[in-house]
Amino acid sequence: MTDFSRRVSQKIEKLSPSQIQSLVEDGYAQIDMLDSIFQSLPTGLVIVDENFCLLKINKAAERFLPFFSNPEDAKSEKISVWTLIDDEDISRFLKNAFENDKTNISDEFTVTTASGSVRFIDMYVTPLVQNSNQSKNLIGSIIRIDDVTEKRNQEILLHRMETLAGLTNVAASVAHEIKNPLGAISIHIQLMQKAIKKKRAGDGLLPPAKYAEDYLDVITQEIERLNKIVVDFLMAVRPISAKLELANPNKILSEFISFFTPEFTEKHIDLQSDLCSCDVRLLLDAKLFREVIVNLSQNSISAIQKKFDDDESRIHGKISIKTGIEGDRYILTFKDDGIGMNEETLSRVFEPYFTTKSNGTGLGMAMSYKIIKEFNGDITVSSDLGDGTVFTISLPIPQIEKKLLTFKENCSDSGEKA
Repeated sequence: MTDFSRRVSQKIEKLSPSQIQSLVEDGYAQIDMLDSIFQSLPTGLVIVDENFCLLKINKAAERFLPFFSNPEDAKSEKISVWTLIDDEDISRFLKNAFENDKTNISDEFTVTTASGSVRFIDMYVTPLVQNSNQSKNLIGSIIRIDDVTEKRNQEILLHRMETLAGLTNVAASVAHEIKNPLGAISIHIQLMQKAIKKKRAGDGLLPPAKYAEDYLDVITQEIERLNKIVVDFLMAVRPISAKLELANPNKILSEFISFFTPEFTEKHIDLQSDLCSCDVRLLLDAKLFREVIVNLSQNSISAIQKKFDDDESRIHGKISIKTGIEGDRYILTFKDDGIGMNEETLSRVFEPYFTTKSNGTGLGMAMSYKIIKEFNGDITVSSDLGDGTVFTISLPIPQIEKKLLTFKENCSDSGEKA
């Protein structure tokens, strides 16, 4: 199109008005065709100038990005594109790209549509280059948006299928556990039937307590045992309804610390934090992640109080929360200087219904374990009796960075790659 326009401009004086009009109409037709292609692309495209002011946007980008108002209305006002977007993370990403003069960067975000569904999008910022006089000039940027929701959902589904596959051994173990009380119930029912039949055939009187009530007591106990086995099994296999989104765990932790510090202070517990400065976002459910932190806090408070025999006048404890990055993992350590755990408690801490508290349910740490596993992470515990406990949570950092080609200004056309 550029070469054609250049050739026409060189010969325009020799063209008749009708030929010029025909060329102009052809040019408009080609522009309309290109605009139709641009608007029909399933990939979102936002074109900005050197100051990141909006030049052009297609329909897909308008669907993917949450705007405060119609972006078309802002094109003539020369407003920075990040000020138009109603999403703090996306806005900060674009502003950072402009202020730090970054052009080959990418990141992943979650956005909520008008209908309330969550979508995962990849955003790429690449240079907008103009060829002129054997040189290449950077005149703006292209912001590309790809919908990767199906890809992420497939990864989540695969993880859940792997988790369900691991339940086969649990089911086999439960089946074995159920067989024993069922056998005991069956035997005692048969004994009662025989005793009652024998008595009815004799004097017709009911059998003594040892042949009736005692057997019924055993049956009742076995039924309660069965019920507990089934409840524990359901607890182990029931899926958690997690709404996974890209969220900043440090932000969630900061909010938790600000909110709960007065409660810790009231209980004479010093809450210390050392959160890494990295701006990392993980695939997790913020509400469930907060539930894990609350469960860990309640356990730590209980362990510290138990160390001082619940004598509030003597309590003086410390809880520390620390985060960091190790390779492609986000690491959270939650440490207290409470009473600690012996080897037996340590080995059973994540079992459903296992608790050392007089009023505990034994579900808190079991649920925390399930939640972290739902995030495709790991949680471990180490403890020494009398010296406190450390819980370590490891969560994967999504591999969302893409390797893009670097733009080099004024590169020649002699085969040098940009």
